[in-house]
Amino acid sequence: MTKAEKVNDILNILEKHFPDPEIPLHHKDAYTLLISVLLSAQCTDVMVNKTTPKLFKQADNPYDMLKMSVDEIRDIIRPCGLSPMKSKGIHGLSKILVEKYNGEVPNTFEQLEELPAVGHKTASVVLTQWFGLPTFPVDTHIHRLAYRWGLSKGKSVEQTEKDLKRLIPKEKWNKAHLQIIYFGRKFCPARNHNWRECPICSKYMRKELRD
Repeated sequence: MTKAEKVNDILNILEKHFPDPEIPLHHKDAYTLLISVLLSAQCTDVMVNKTTPKLFKQADNPYDMLKMSVDEIRDIIRPCGLSPMKSKGIHGLSKILVEKYNGEVPNTFEQLEELPAVGHKTASVVLTQWFGLPTFPVDTHIHRLAYRWGLSKGKSVEQTEKDLKRLIPKEKWNKAHLQIIYFGRKFCPARNHNWRECPICSKYMRKELRD
């Protein structure tokens, strides 16, 4: 089996199990998505979705967010962890959006990554899930699965992103990254993973990782 055939088979399996993956973070526009993704760093989507309603009730746009103090933001987002850094980032990026972009979220990597607390992965998620641009966000979970399935030997998420972009057709990037996330949660957890019962791992898991 060629690498292309393997990738195509994996994509077909993902499509079979998750044909219509939804964006896991609740949002209504680019700004609320940006804030939600920022909060999801080292935090579960479930916890983010429990936390953001209270935050967005007070401020669901950068103008209202600036009316809140960093301390007020931190108190609300505390359950998401890293609240000192995240609250400063949320307040700081809101200020830039108001002053530089008329309150709108920009749609380029360069502009997004200049915002406080916004890294490459956060920018990638916003660009693909809101603006529909072809990016392939890679977090530690996708990084782990790509290695497990033999799609990348990357030592970093950056290298894994390059490998997946090279192997997966560009028109499938936006959907595939969500499918991998959902598939990993259901079939490929980091702990207590039974590779024999996983539709992908049972066929393609690296030999050195098997029991």
